[in-house]
Amino acid sequence: MSPATIFNIHLVLGYVPWLLCFGAYIWPRLKLMDHVEAQRAIATLHSFRFFGLVFLLPGVVGPNLPSGFAVFAAYGDFATGLLAMLALLAVRRPSIFWPLVVAFNLVGIVDLVVDYYHGTVLQLPELAGQLGATYAIPIIYVPLLMITHIAAFYLLARRQPKAMPAAGDDGAGGLNSRRSPSSAR
Repeated sequence: MSPATIFNIHLVLGYVPWLLCFGAYIWPRLKLMDHVEAQRAIATLHSFRFFGLVFLLPGVVGPNLPSGFAVFAAYGDFATGLLAMLALLAVRRPSIFWPLVVAFNLVGIVDLVVDYYHGTVLQLPELAGQLGATYAIPIIYVPLLMITHIAAFYLLARRQPKAMPAAGDDGAGGLNSRRSPSSAR
């Protein structure tokens, strides 16, 4: 098999175990979480995207890695990571947190889609060896990032379930200690 074929197989199959894991273990928990907590969990994962700057380090990547791919990938990841960190810092301020959640997810998904586009146009599969130590990023890390961006947008679009009345709540916001004399019997 050629290196390009192996790289393309890796790119596609990188999604399979993450989709299986996500579907079995992560998604069921995220759906049950409070909206803020679910987005915090996703932002925590994406806050590590500062690591994408590694695409700019000579010696880590090969000298012939196309700069059209490396530069956009590095700074797109870096911007996404910083926005995710800012969202985490702003979690107690909803008016700041939610726009940052939308921002890091938009920037992040645009980064990944453009990286796939650049990789195709610049024939990255034929140059996969130039990825050097960063080879694992598009194969192992990027599928999880893309899946969690899609999940984040789904969760943003989904309505937050209304809280169920607590036990003993009369449904009108009153406490059951405010019973009428006839109900105290």
